Amino acid sequence: MRAGRPRRSGAAAVALSLLGVCLLPGSSAAARPGRHLAAAVLPGEPTPMGVPFLPSSTPLHITIAAMVANQMTVQNNVTIRLADGSTVTTTRYTFVKLQISSNMAVTQSVNGYTLHINVPSNGSLGGLDTAGNAETTVMWGNISNICVTVIFQICGVQGLLNALGSIIPLTAGAQNFVGDIYAIQTTDDHAALSSTNNPVHLPGSLAVSTP
Repeated sequence: MRAGRPRRSGAAAVALSLLGVCLLPGSSAAARPGRHLAAAVLPGEPTPMGVPFLPSSTPLHITIAAMVANQMTVQNNVTIRLADGSTVTTTRYTFVKLQISSNMAVTQSVNGYTLHINVPSNGSLGGLDTAGNAETTVMWGNISNICVTVIFQICGVQGLLNALGSIIPLTAGAQNFVGDIYAIQTTDDHAALSSTNNPVHLPGSLAVSTP
């Protein structure tokens, strides 16, 4: 969700410089093949494209009321490097598309500033580009709650999700997602330099507040 051109003022500029994350869903993708929410990782992890900074040691707190993850795989016990020089062992989720069906909220508080991102209805990370090629979204972090409905709703199944996703790709709808996420990277892996495909579609609002 980080764009390549710093063409936003005010809250977005503060969010980028102080929190290391910025939401710019409408910017052009012509200069590069993807969109990123900061991620930089240790050897053994892929090097994110065009990301000049490390994720904050304070993760993004993300809630999603309803969503669908498409072709998701899970890698447990992955170590990443954070902006303060420390490392953390977490979980890496990779999927073709994350479809937000209802109400995605993101908050992060650092040094007295709080970033708020709200996507009230539909949105998506990844999917298929205009040539029909699959895009890729990678998310590093910890899921503390997720619910699925099989006749009736069952919550707290994140452990089962991690176990099954480490074996086979999963496509499933879920509700009441709660997670603390260090980084999200979404790219169009097949885009040419002239491509205008945007793998991030999160229509909503961004604000930065102080006490």
